[in-house]
Amino acid sequence: MEKFEVHILGCGSALPTTRHFATSQVVNVREKLFMIDCGEGAQIQLRKSKLKFTRLNHIFISHLHGDHCFGLMGLISTFGMLGRTATLHIHSHPQLERILTPQLNFFCKDMSYKVEFHPFDPTKTEVIYDDRSLSVETIPLQHRIPTCGFLFSEKQTPAHIRRDMIEFYKIPVYELNRIKNGADYILPDGKIVPNSRLTTPSAPPRRYVYCSDTIYLPHIADQIRKADLLFHEATFAQSEQARAKETFHTTAAQAGELARAAEVKQLLIGHFSARYEDEKQLLQEASAVFPNTLLAQEKLKISIETH
Repeated sequence: MEKFEVHILGCGSALPTTRHFATSQVVNVREKLFMIDCGEGAQIQLRKSKLKFTRLNHIFISHLHGDHCFGLMGLISTFGMLGRTATLHIHSHPQLERILTPQLNFFCKDMSYKVEFHPFDPTKTEVIYDDRSLSVETIPLQHRIPTCGFLFSEKQTPAHIRRDMIEFYKIPVYELNRIKNGADYILPDGKIVPNSRLTTPSAPPRRYVYCSDTIYLPHIADQIRKADLLFHEATFAQSEQARAKETFHTTAAQAGELARAAEVKQLLIGHFSARYEDEKQLLQEASAVFPNTLLAQEKLKISIETH
């Protein structure tokens, strides 16, 4: 099965602590690396993860709060010092380009590579990245400033050829690509061999959902239904529900409720408030609603498998 992994670089919230780095993740799809948010220290964590810097070409920024983007300038500068030549693509709210351009002109004016911004409207659901194996779609969220989540959807791979059947029917090699993509085969006598006899289905495509920061939004369950893995912020315990609502965040129990309503396979909670020295309480509250829940932590790697 092709690689589809989520690496947690940081899972804390706005206030820095000695226990957690600010929010950042890397999604590895078939050895292409995609970063989601880039809080302070992201490049240090990226190095610790042993992921290859050269394979990171796209960064998705959910919103323009510092704990989600203050690491960008340092990362961009480091890439320049490493002699990067490939273009770095940053997908974000349009204001980010206006904010970073003066800093890039001052600190990084002689860089060996280009930084290209791809603005999107965080209030709309749209596909903002698409290649042969993956698409990325925005999920409008509700926070104190315009914010969105991201849905990473793997594309269906071609069917697997049954070598025994290919040999049995003496099918030439030049026909295999057509058969992989669903075509039947016509024998010299005109008899049709159905594709289902010549192939076995490939694994179902996988989906990963990232939602941080936001108030509890039950309606997004429709967009993310039956996803393989949902990362959702769980900044507060249920005892702080009023504070969560005031600051446009979510409780751990509410994250569990969304996972249950959306029928996802697994829930990963993060973006923990600095007030908690032990997040087991948050894990217990989410798990009471949705048992298949994991607690995010730095250097955690989750491989998304089909079941």
